[in-house]
Amino acid sequence: MGFKIAIAGATGNVGRELLDILAERRFPVSEVVPLASSRSIGREVSFGDKILKCRHLDTYDFSDTDICLMSAGGSVSKEWAPKIAAKNCVVIDNSSQWRYDSDVPLIVPEVNADAIVGFRKRNIIANPNCSTAQLVVALKPLHDLAVIKRVVVSTYQSVSGAGKEAMDELFAQTRAVFVSDPVESKKFPKRIAFNLIPQIDVFMEDGFTKEEWKMMAETKKILDPKIRLTATCVRVPVFISHSESVNVEFEKPITADEARDLLRESPGVLVIDKHEPGGYITPHEAAGEDATFISRIREDNTVENGLAFWCVSDNLRKGAALNAIQIAEVLINRKLITPKKKAT
Repeated sequence: MGFKIAIAGATGNVGRELLDILAERRFPVSEVVPLASSRSIGREVSFGDKILKCRHLDTYDFSDTDICLMSAGGSVSKEWAPKIAAKNCVVIDNSSQWRYDSDVPLIVPEVNADAIVGFRKRNIIANPNCSTAQLVVALKPLHDLAVIKRVVVSTYQSVSGAGKEAMDELFAQTRAVFVSDPVESKKFPKRIAFNLIPQIDVFMEDGFTKEEWKMMAETKKILDPKIRLTATCVRVPVFISHSESVNVEFEKPITADEARDLLRESPGVLVIDKHEPGGYITPHEAAGEDATFISRIREDNTVENGLAFWCVSDNLRKGAALNAIQIAEVLINRKLITPKKKAT
């Protein structure tokens, strides 16, 4: 018995990953319908060994569709998610539009799958920010064991988090540097090639950026509202995968060895932590992988009960597409939804 799945934003970075991962995981589909804006109608996308043509989001009838995986931006989601949900089609949204709505579950399946039960209030489920998703996967088992008081995180986020235009800009600027052409910045406020930009999203009144605020607010909603978190988010000249340097202060004692052993047994986590050159994971190696990789686990002696570690994950997969599909799998595995159209 298969489910009819629509993908809104099918031609974008995350949309293409959604199609690939649905095929890779043998998701129980009866039909997959790629949707896009008017300028992309008829554009072809790949799903397994099939080629599908994009249809227009504005004219598509969702009445016989079971799940809509949305990755079309906040403004599109604000307009369309309630309309789609009203057709009894569950929306799993990748934008920030619904994450902070108290009636919309914000889900990372390895962390808070049980919170999904409230999805029928709006028929919408929110996917977290990419940098938050990998962080809470790493923090959850540690929090369960030793109770987190405070987190200080610095992120090193790849350009793919800002979309295809951002990836194109890094490529074009890198080439321009090598051939001594003028370096043009359009997508980013400063040059990204061979550089770092300590700004992701807009600045807020308190001096933090919106990206940093998202990490604070989402970690509280997903994991525990008592956790104090401060973040500095930096864009780096890497195409795919976000990296994070994380310092955690706990209520209870926890050693690096205890944390290492615990994380090795935790869902969604792979520990690569050898104290030797190359005994850790870099963003290049994490690209295309599903896991959240943890390296360089060590005790932070500047605080009582402190740990520090390095965390890397493919932001297009666990940070977006994979997490959305895992949410859909939770709905199906827990029998929270059934296909509208019975198999013939």
